[in-house]
Amino acid sequence: MQPDDKDENQARIARAFVGARQAGTALPDYPGDIPAALEQAYAVQDAAIGLTQSPVAGWKVGKIEPPVEEMNRLAGPIFADQVVTAGDADDIAMPVFGDGFAAAEAEFLLRIGTAPDPAQRCFTIDEARALIDAVHVGIEIASSPYPGINAGGPIVTISDFGNNNGLVVGAAIPDWRETDISGWPIELWIEGRRIGAATAAAMLDGPFGAARFLFEHMAARGIALHPGQWISSGAVTGVHPVKPGERVEARFDDRYAVRCRITAR
Repeated sequence: MQPDDKDENQARIARAFVGARQAGTALPDYPGDIPAALEQAYAVQDAAIGLTQSPVAGWKVGKIEPPVEEMNRLAGPIFADQVVTAGDADDIAMPVFGDGFAAAEAEFLLRIGTAPDPAQRCFTIDEARALIDAVHVGIEIASSPYPGINAGGPIVTISDFGNNNGLVVGAAIPDWRETDISGWPIELWIEGRRIGAATAAAMLDGPFGAARFLFEHMAARGIALHPGQWISSGAVTGVHPVKPGERVEARFDDRYAVRCRITAR
């Protein structure tokens, strides 16, 4: 593929995904030639962000297994109009693409308190952790107009906003600095049935490792991060398919729970 053809392909994919998301319609087939490398997939993502009016309120981080191009995580934007703060109610409506792909994920949500220096390209875990000012429990809603997004692998996932379609922000963990949250047992329940259980200790280098990855990744892409933005640090119990009408609950160490109801876009 010639450079101009590659650029047009990337622009066509971005327009198709953004158009389908705005219209709430499905894309039965991938809308172009699948990018050949991570760099090209992120170029599609950047183009799609440029076509989206809502500001970026944070970034989701997901695990790549097996690694691709020596990368074991991926990133995608979380838009402000898709971030919902949970209260005690369990009827928070989170829309998904009913004819596309839809899943719910139990995650620790990290809030950036101090923006990383964009000139810093490498971070330690402690340096990344020091830039975080709050940790909450939460649920990431993964959904795409393209039903084959996860089956297509990380390059396809990256090209459509990392498969993010919303974030439910649950309670803050007040003692997170003194607590080993990576060891907490976490469960994901759908319609009253426990679907997944795990701890964040099994997720590479844990939630703050996800922050370190994101800081380095965004510095490499030349994208500034800002105080108040969220980092959805990865699906602890896995990626669990959901359907409109189902109720989802994520439980964290029997201390906290966050809930939502899945609806159709």
